[in-house]
Amino acid sequence: MEQNLNRLIEKARHEIGAVKTRADFEAFKARFVGPKGDLTQIMKGMGKLSKEERPIAGRLINSAKATFQELFDEVLERIGNEELAAKLGPAIDPSLPSPDANSGSYHPLTQVREEICRIFKQVGFSVAEGTEVETEYYCFDALNTPADHPARDLQDTFYFPDKARFGNISKKEEEGYLLRPHTSSVQIRTMLEQEPPVRIISPGRCFRRDTVDATHSANFQQIEVLYVDKNVTVRDLKALLDYFFESLLGKGTTTRFRPHFFPYTEPSFEVDFSSKHLAKVGSDWVEIGGCGMVEPSVFESVGYDPDEYSGFAFGVGLERIAMILYGIDDIRYFYQNDQRFLKQFV
Repeated sequence: MEQNLNRLIEKARHEIGAVKTRADFEAFKARFVGPKGDLTQIMKGMGKLSKEERPIAGRLINSAKATFQELFDEVLERIGNEELAAKLGPAIDPSLPSPDANSGSYHPLTQVREEICRIFKQVGFSVAEGTEVETEYYCFDALNTPADHPARDLQDTFYFPDKARFGNISKKEEEGYLLRPHTSSVQIRTMLEQEPPVRIISPGRCFRRDTVDATHSANFQQIEVLYVDKNVTVRDLKALLDYFFESLLGKGTTTRFRPHFFPYTEPSFEVDFSSKHLAKVGSDWVEIGGCGMVEPSVFESVGYDPDEYSGFAFGVGLERIAMILYGIDDIRYFYQNDQRFLKQFV
């Protein structure tokens, strides 16, 4: 029996080169292990062997079956590779130029964000980033936002499910999690991690329960600026904003302050700008963001001495800036992934 099995294996190895297709493979396989195959016929002869010969014959047949399985796997792999090569066509010459002349580009919001970061880096600011999932402490409590402030209402902010579902959490986090409504939380985290002076710009995605329309989105980009040092005044804030908007929107751009209220800053201002050379703006004043001198209680919450240090903060929506720069009248265009729109900014 051992000689018959060896001859059968040699026969299969000799014929394997002629197997080119899957149909050939099925016929090849049937000739050896099919119901009437050669190996099957040898296996049927085990009934004629003595009780002592059967274990030896069984081991020989199992070894032959393993060898045949290796041959079958080898043939199938070769056929599969040949089929794939036929679909791919001729070999690719990597030295040839790409047939696709189109190249990717930054999204218009990314382009504006990078330009704003470049402008602030020129005057010594660094970029700081934080998590989009935050706690009430970093988004509200540390920013001097009272418990009854409208921004903390469920109708304005995206809160996560009940805090008990999160398992073990620290005392600072026991008030619950939320999607950050602004990037001011990055300022708190930065001040907790380093001593003054602090000079950062914090771009990032924010979330609020706004009804989506031409000028509002539940998901939007924001950029905030924080500067903390000794003897920082409102004059420094105004000078930085004048520099920023003139650098971004062009010469002749001017800004003005209007008194306002923010829990985080005191005094606080709304910022308007005017750019006569921009068609969408003209000589009119346009509201663009909020700013102010950092509230002393905020410094106390992060361990800064408000008698020694002062600072200012400023925030603006990135989509708002992009809409003014490019003359876009609907914020939804930024998120529709319409190639006709995006290709205008390549």
